[in-house]
Formats: sequence, structure tokens, C-alpha cells
Amino acid sequence: MSIGTKTSRSSWAETLIIVVEALAIAMFVRIFFFQPFNIPSGSMKETLLVGDYLFVSKLSYGYSKFSFPFSPDLFSGRIWGAEPKRGDVAVFKLPRDNTTDYIKRVIGLPGDEIQMKNGQLFINGTAVPKTPAGTFTTREDGRERTIPVYEETLPNGVKYKVLDSDPDGPYDNTGVYKVPPGYFFMMGDNRDNSTDSRVRSAVGFVPYENFIGRAEIIFFSAKVDEPGALRWWSPWTWPFDIRWNRFFHLVR
Repeated sequence: MSIGTKTSRSSWAETLIIVVEALAIAMFVRIFFFQPFNIPSGSMKETLLVGDYLFVSKLSYGYSKFSFPFSPDLFSGRIWGAEPKRGDVAVFKLPRDNTTDYIKRVIGLPGDEIQMKNGQLFINGTAVPKTPAGTFTTREDGRERTIPVYEETLPNGVKYKVLDSDPDGPYDNTGVYKVPPGYFFMMGDNRDNSTDSRVRSAVGFVPYENFIGRAEIIFFSAKVDEPGALRWWSPWTWPFDIRWNRFFHLVR
């Protein structure tokens, strides 16, 4: 009896140790290497959809205090840092409150001049090539819309798709934004429905210190913003509500 009791207790202790070790490893990976994020809004359509879950690489830009839970004030600036590249899809802390996570595309680097004219992006006075690339059907404000898609090509050769249905939208004609040293200019791919660096009072220029990491890969995606969206209480519908074709899709 005593041997059996001891064996049972030993088994439970070993299981507990394994669980604790697994959680510690997962936490270590999350803090220093890859952190999961989900997409709650449509500001990055069609690149990222509402209901996408992705991994963000923290190694890409090094570490600042915002790389860690609760942003402890342990040091200033970045360590082992590498600056974001033009065209990266990056997660950062909103400068207005330093707590809200945002995800946008890096458009302007320190020293750049950025401007929008009739929906055309200009970088340092030169128009970014923008060519038609089909259409994208989405639901916004409870109704279905078909929006023109364009492909933009940045000066460093990075290509990506943007949605732009109205060249006279509120952020399609702007003054010149001069990006200060140590800051970056961020924009969403859904140009008419993105609060980004074009809105100075809401986002503005993003300090290098506020970057968390670069979006790398989608590991899960579900239709959470569409009719008949994923319902957690009816698992028999899950296979039809999951976007299987977006699994392991690289974010570019």
C-alpha cells in the first residue's frame, strides 16, 4: 500500500514538473522569440483578415522595454536592435498610450518625406508605382462591398496589395509628412479604412523603441466577421468556418 501510494505521488509530481517546464519554455519563447497576435480589425485587408492569428518575430528588431509583458522600465532604447525595413508588416505600441498593440506596414523611414495625392503614395517626391490587381470582396458596416485592389512597389522592390475604393477619401490627399530621426511612418493596406500615421492625433510617427516585432506567419484563421461566423458553442460547424487556406501563410 505504501509503495503504491509513493509511486502514485511520484507520478503526479513528475507530471507537474513536466507541465511547469513546458509552460516555462513556452513563456521564454513568447517573451524572447515569437509572440502570437490576432487581427481584430480590417485595416490591413487584404494582406491580413479579421480572425487571422499570426506569430511576430521579436528577434527581427531586437528588444526594448515594450518587448516584455507590462513594459517594465528596465532600460531605454533597444538592445541587439535592427531597424525595420521599408515594407515590413510590424507590430508596435501605439505612441499615444504606449499600451495598445497596432499592426501596420512600414512605409516611411527616418528622414523620408511622405505624401498622398489623390490616393497615390509619394515617397521623397516620387510616386510609388500603383497598378490594378483585381478586386476584393469584403463586408464592412454590415454590407458586402467589392473594392479595387492595387499592387504597390516600394523603392526597395517590396510589392504588396492595397485596397483603395475612393481616391478622394479623407486621407488620400495630405500635406508632406517629414519623418523625424528615430521614427517611422506606418500605413494600413486598407487605405480608406486605416487609422495610421496619416492621422497625427491618433497615431502619428512611431518611435523605433515602440516596435515589438515583424509579422512572420499566419498559424490560424477563422471567419469571425462574416455571416455565420465561427461559433465556439457549435463545434460541428468549425470545419466550415476555419480558413484552412490561410494556415502557414507568410505575411508579406
